[in-house]
Amino acid sequence: MSRARGARDARATAATAATAGTHGTVDLFVDGEAVSGRAGQTIAGVLLGAGRVAWRGAQDGERGVFCGIGVCHDCLVTVNGVEGVRACQREAVDGDLVEREVRG
Repeated sequence: MSRARGARDARATAATAATAGTHGTVDLFVDGEAVSGRAGQTIAGVLLGAGRVAWRGAQDGERGVFCGIGVCHDCLVTVNGVEGVRACQREAVDGDLVEREVRG
C-alpha cells in the first residue's frame, strides 16, 4: 500500500470515529426487539449500553461479555444467520439481526 493511500485511509477512519459519537447511530434487532447504539460500537457495546449483561445461555448459567478481546467465547451470538459471532469483536451494523445462542 502506498504511503499516500495509507494516510488517506487513516484520515477517513479518524473522521468517521470523530463523528460517530455525535451523529451516527445503529439500530439492531436483538431477538426481535429494537436496540440502538452508536456507530462504531461493537455488538457487545450496544447490548451493554442497552442494559443487557447476558445474552447467551450455557449449561451452567447465562453469559455475556467476559474478556472483551475475543478469547473466552462467552459473548457468542448469531448475527444475520451466522452462528458463533463474537459480540465483543464484531462492529454493530445498522439493521443487524442478533439472536442469542443457547449451548449445552
